[in-house]
Parts: sequence; C-alpha cells; structure tokens
Amino acid sequence: MTKTLISMGLWGLIAWLIGEWIGPGTGWALLTLGLASMILVSGVQLHRIGRWAKDINAAPPPSVGPWDDVLAVIYRGQRKHRDKIAKLENMVSGIMLAAEALPDGAITLNEEMQITWCNKTASEHIGINLEKDRNFSIFNILRAPEFARYGRQSSWPEPILLHLAIDGQERSLRLRLTPYGIGQFLIVTHDVTQIEKLETTRRDFVANVSHELRTPLTVLSGFLETLRDLPNEAFAPGQREHYHALMLEQAQRMQAIVADLLTLSSLESTPIAAGEPVRLADTIETSLIQAKALSGGEHVFVENIDKDLCILGVETELASAVGNLLTNAVRYTPKSGTITVSWYRTETGNACYSVQDTGIGVASQDLPRLTERFYRADRGRSRTTGGTGLGLAITKHVALRHNAELHIRSRVGVGSLFSIEFPATRVADNAAHVA
Repeated sequence: MTKTLISMGLWGLIAWLIGEWIGPGTGWALLTLGLASMILVSGVQLHRIGRWAKDINAAPPPSVGPWDDVLAVIYRGQRKHRDKIAKLENMVSGIMLAAEALPDGAITLNEEMQITWCNKTASEHIGINLEKDRNFSIFNILRAPEFARYGRQSSWPEPILLHLAIDGQERSLRLRLTPYGIGQFLIVTHDVTQIEKLETTRRDFVANVSHELRTPLTVLSGFLETLRDLPNEAFAPGQREHYHALMLEQAQRMQAIVADLLTLSSLESTPIAAGEPVRLADTIETSLIQAKALSGGEHVFVENIDKDLCILGVETELASAVGNLLTNAVRYTPKSGTITVSWYRTETGNACYSVQDTGIGVASQDLPRLTERFYRADRGRSRTTGGTGLGLAITKHVALRHNAELHIRSRVGVGSLFSIEFPATRVADNAAHVA
C-alpha cells in the first residue's frame, strides 16, 4: 500500500510540474493517463492473483506490485501448513501400518458401538468386512450371546474368552473392550486357539501317561500282594513262576513306555542336525532281522531295497523310525500276511522308505490322529500286541527332523501303507563316504 501511495504521489508531482511548464490541461491529462495506467496494471495484477487463488498450492505469480509482500507471507504460511499436514499424514500412515501389522486384532467403535475401523487381524478373527460392515453395530457382527452380555456392561475390567466358528474354522479368542477418547471404544482380540490346543494336549498327555502306566502298575501291585499274602504251599506247581513272568512282562511294558517318552523328549528338545551320510539299507536290514524274530515265521516278507541309496541324517533316529513302522506291520498283520519293505529313489529324486502290509487296516476317521501320542484306533488290540502308543508319534518327529513327510494310506480289512519320503536335498551323493 505504501508503494502505491508513493507511486501516485510521484506521478501527481510530475503531472503538476509539467502542468506548470506546459499548461494545466496537459498536467491534468498526464495525471489522468497515469492513474488509468496504474488502475490497468492493478487490474492485471489482481487478475493474476485471482488465477493463483484457484490453485493456492502453486507458487504465487511474480511481480504483482504492492501484492508481492502479501502473497509472499501467504505462500510461506501455506507451505509451512502443507509441511505440517504432510508430516501428520506420514505419522498417521505409520500408525495405521503399525496397527495393521499387529498380531492382535483391533476394532474401533463409536459411542453407538458401531464399527468405524478394524485391522486385518480383526477381520480374520471375527470375519469383519470393513467395506460392508462399517457403521454397523458390533452386536450385529459378533452375535455370540456371551459377548452381548459382556459388551452391554457399564465397565469391562476383565477380558472375555469366546469360542467362534469363522468361515468353518474354530477359533478361541480372548477379547477385551475398553473406552478411549470421548465416546469411543476399542476392542482388542487375541487368538488363543493354539494355546488352548496345547493345554488340551498337555492335559490329555498327562491323563494318557497316567492311564498307560496305571494298568501295568495295578497288575504288578496285585501279583505282589498275592505273593506276599499267600504261603508258598498255596501255589500250584509253576504258578509262582507264571506270576513272576507276568510281572516281568508288565515291568518291561512300563520300561518301554518310559523309553519311548524319553525318546520323544529328546527329539523335541535337541536341535536339528544336518547329520552324516547314512546307508539306510543296513539299518533296514537290522530292523528286518528284529521284525522277523517278532513275527516268528508267521508272515511273508518282501524286500525291495536299494543298497546304494544313502541319505544325510542321524542314524539312531532313523533306526527308530524304520523299526517302528516294521514292528507295527508285524503286530497288526494276521498270520500268513505279507509285509513289503521298500527303500528306493523316486522319479522326482526323493528317497522313500515304505512298509506295506495286508493287515487289519485303519478306518478313515482314525487316520488323521494316528500320529498323536497314545492314540490307538483299537485300544484293546493295541495292548494285546504290546504297543506303547508312541511309535508313530516318534516316527513323525523323526521325519520332521529330517525334512521328510510321513504318509499313511489304509483301508479296513485290506491293509496299510506307511511311507517316509525324504527330499532330494537329503540324498547323499557319494555312497562311498558312508562307513
């Protein structure tokens, strides 16, 4: 404004001087021309400012006369404001990315308990589709009666445990509702499905171990009490020796259970090693000798064994897996049945050890649980054959530790095929290195 006043004053002074020199008419004409020129220039400048105002984020127009200083202040303030907004947007984006990366679910609600936002984990936990479910009540999405009672409380000092079926999958969620801000609420969900499964497994394991050991201990206790309470003359000839044999059998059974438990514990607690080249054919031959002794000549054994095929592994662990599959085949195959043992390289370059029998087979509903500890498809028959219920669990652990897969195929009354397939990376290239 000061510049404009100075310019007008200077122009008026020039016009007055010229009017004094040439004449008043000329002075007034010159003054009018100058003011008109200034008005025209100001109009052009205002037009350029008006165009800039439509895109105020752009740099202001240069040389707009007295408006330069004003526009410079506005532009600097606008740029500082944009920088702050950009920083805030980056901060919000970082917070949202962090919220999306949380292993727990997060859901924000308004004062009407309507969903305003949730992260990906919460969508998976509860089945929320944010595009469709935004602004819908959480009670319409999460319809569990126990959550309805929990959510309508005046306060939520403790979390709630929900068991939900989302997309056909059973989930156990620990959910906590808490207020934040003004009229806003936050739900945090934590998936405890695996923790509950582990706890159930632990309880079942303790119960199974107790049950498996209780039977032989009961038998031992009964015989010991009989031997203690009855005089020697009360026993028929050979009866005492028979009792001793039965007691020894039960003691050996408990030893077998404890030994298998220790083996499992060792497999789970020791680090996985790359191992050394193992000529598995020799291990299979040793296990076959033991299996044939257990069979007592009652089964037909067919052997298809590649004697030069070797793998990298731990020989003691592999021997346990090989022996378990052979022993099971003998125990669950009737007399005159056929047991086929194979060790070969597959078309894909993997190595496969398989045991096929013509035994009693396993029902399809039992197949997924066969490798569980102490699981038996036929408990009565398993105890009769002397199994501990841990053999396949050990075999599965050995397979996993060698990057292998345990496959089970079976049909009731037809037989079973158990196979362990080792990846090509486990196949030893040079059999000559094997001692």
